[in-house]
Amino acid sequence: MALPTEPAVTVVVVAGGDPPTPEETARLPADPIVVTADAGLDHALAAGLTVAVAVGDMDSVSPEALSTAEQSGTRIERHPPDKDQTDLELALKLSARLADQVIVIGAGGGRLDHLIGNLNVLASPAWAGVDIEAWLGNAQAVVVRGHRVLEVMPGDHVSLFALGGPARVTTTGLAWPLNDEVLDPLTSRGVSNQATTPSPGIAVSEGVVLAVIP
Repeated sequence: MALPTEPAVTVVVVAGGDPPTPEETARLPADPIVVTADAGLDHALAAGLTVAVAVGDMDSVSPEALSTAEQSGTRIERHPPDKDQTDLELALKLSARLADQVIVIGAGGGRLDHLIGNLNVLASPAWAGVDIEAWLGNAQAVVVRGHRVLEVMPGDHVSLFALGGPARVTTTGLAWPLNDEVLDPLTSRGVSNQATTPSPGIAVSEGVVLAVIP
């Protein structure tokens, strides 16, 4: 007889890039723990989300949002502006201690360097034990360690990028499969693959891969 398992704990991290769309907000699991990174507090409150913790140097958040959060009991974790980590990285560090799954919204838009930094920090080994993905408007970026099933349909495009070094990858349900093959971070081999079945699988036995669904 199988033992009952506790439901996975999901933390939603709202970053300070593009505000979450109504479609993204509607897709969120019911009653998630919400952590915001700096100006993500404005985005979360505007979307009607209840914020548990606001993290960052608070240089971009509006005074009105900060006052509303403080009055509603949100925990505020302030950090100095001169720091080695971005506000998103600080929010992920906190979230990884709380969650089995982290969904990041609002990480796109704005400066290109911020977007590149945000996508790279998702794959940090510091939160290797947590399933992490980012929603970027119509696109999705999923960090794959071990095995992940992608929520796509036949014909949808999927691009695979090795991050931080080569990754050994096996895929199922993609038009151009990888069979225990090394995907190098400095090539374009994994770009613009295509699903041939619903819910294709990505297995990574070495390294880490970012699966991007555009």
